[in-house]
Amino acid sequence: MNKHEFTLRYNLHRLGSSIPSAPQSYIGRQAAVLIPVIEVKQQLHLILTKRPMHLRHHPGQISFPGGKVEPEDINAIYTALREAHEEIGLSPENVDVLGVFPPHKTFTGFEITPVVAMVKHPFELVLDPGEVEDCFLVPLNFFIERSNHHKLSYYRYGAHYQVHFMPFEDKFIWGVTAAIINLLCRHVDVNE
Repeated sequence: MNKHEFTLRYNLHRLGSSIPSAPQSYIGRQAAVLIPVIEVKQQLHLILTKRPMHLRHHPGQISFPGGKVEPEDINAIYTALREAHEEIGLSPENVDVLGVFPPHKTFTGFEITPVVAMVKHPFELVLDPGEVEDCFLVPLNFFIERSNHHKLSYYRYGAHYQVHFMPFEDKFIWGVTAAIINLLCRHVDVNE
């Protein structure tokens, strides 16, 4: 699947699905993440980051570029683009926003809005060491392959929830990041 095929197929689907594996009953701190899709050697990849161990929230975890909505941010798209520029050097002018998923509530008190974007051109990574320890690519086909999706059920706050995880090489992608990737893959139809 190349960039053109992805954009056409992706645009055929409405981004109306939510992630059922999280609490629904509280208002969390607003945040947004960018799901950057980039074509490398005629194959689509997702850009992911690893958070440094010194961070207060989710240290060492694999995530998408993103962060808290600041008072001056006009919307979640602005937040996701601003954060991606600050964290990995991805310029907002270098992406085409494809759509926005509904906010996802986390047990750690955040309400995260995922923003899907196509990266137009290769760019030089400039990592903010205060926010990002590492940045890497994973082929989208790896995530589309359902055998790479795993779930565990756990009990919290009086209810059972599914936790998604997707090990890739030496990276352990889990939690909200894996749930968002799972949601993205449900909107990509590789059989069209």
